[in-house]
Amino acid sequence: MTYKKTKHILPLLICAFMLLFSPYSSLTAKAEEEEINPGEYIMGHITDEYGWHITTFNDHHISVPLPVILFDNGQLISFSSNKFHHGHQAYKGYALGFTEETDGSIVKLGGNYADYTGEIDFTTATIDHVCKYDISITKNVCALLISIVLLCWIFLSVAKKYKEGPLKAPKGLQSLLEPLILFIRDDVAIPSIGEDKYQKYFPYLLTLFFFILFNNLMGLIPIFPGGANLTGNITVTAVLALITFFITNISGNKHYWKDIFNAPGVPWWLKIPIPLMPVVEFFGVFTKPFVLMIRLFANITAGHIIVLGFMSLIFIFGAMSPAIGYAVSPVSIFFYIFMGLLELLVAFIQAFVFTLLTAIYIGMAIEEPHHEELAN
Repeated sequence: MTYKKTKHILPLLICAFMLLFSPYSSLTAKAEEEEINPGEYIMGHITDEYGWHITTFNDHHISVPLPVILFDNGQLISFSSNKFHHGHQAYKGYALGFTEETDGSIVKLGGNYADYTGEIDFTTATIDHVCKYDISITKNVCALLISIVLLCWIFLSVAKKYKEGPLKAPKGLQSLLEPLILFIRDDVAIPSIGEDKYQKYFPYLLTLFFFILFNNLMGLIPIFPGGANLTGNITVTAVLALITFFITNISGNKHYWKDIFNAPGVPWWLKIPIPLMPVVEFFGVFTKPFVLMIRLFANITAGHIIVLGFMSLIFIFGAMSPAIGYAVSPVSIFFYIFMGLLELLVAFIQAFVFTLLTAIYIGMAIEEPHHEELAN
């Protein structure tokens, strides 16, 4: 086969492979077997899970098992997540939560199921307690580890290129990342923090930007190792916001704290006898990282929900009538592609906004008083 023919076939093969091993293939398989619950399907793909489901082929679930690690009753318990068989089986008395209160957790069964291994009869099974000390490698944890390894490999290889020839023209990954690095330095760090102080916080800002951007993009890839909703997990965004919170307030100077508790230019009757403005400013210290956390979480999660919702419409209308399902398919696919491109843009915007606001908060915390304030 000539190169000219191969270059036209290769994109089709890649698309077919992605569709086969994407989460939408499992939706198709499910549609053939039973009635679809769009809400359950969508939530199953944006939430965390024990094990990494890839696709369903001929009623066979293809997934990557992950280690379950628990501390329960003073003992370390460890086994593979495939022992649960997608929540239908128990292993040595442990199972996935099957009630509304225990959904998403691992539980210890009681009664006759205390040390049971095998298929669970949910009508007779009882729960002894929820396993609180759970340090399992879940789907999001696995995605986090993969992203860390890939980011380290990318940036160490780029750093090696700079070390070998600092004056050479950038090539490959180096030429791709250098404009982004310079953009964060020249348009985010320096204007927000100051040219004489930005170096101290620049590594953190770079780490923040590329971590969020990389995981946003990985979440858009429908095949393993992509597809995890890491930056759409509120615990991940909360940790990022907490790091920003601690760096900002630990770095805060005397002028920063004075502006919080005795803001200049505010009428005295807003400070005494009721310290209205100091209370508002103090709560602002905590609302800033809270806004960072919610903004990233909400935007990324909403994008995934909308994309999955458009794909679900095909099967919802198809359940009513196959003709309507086929008629809706082109419209759903069009909006799916449109939302995919929009999510690609949002991936960059959210990484930029989170980094920019972090730089602004740090800049406000270390800003020195102006000459007019010193004179007063």
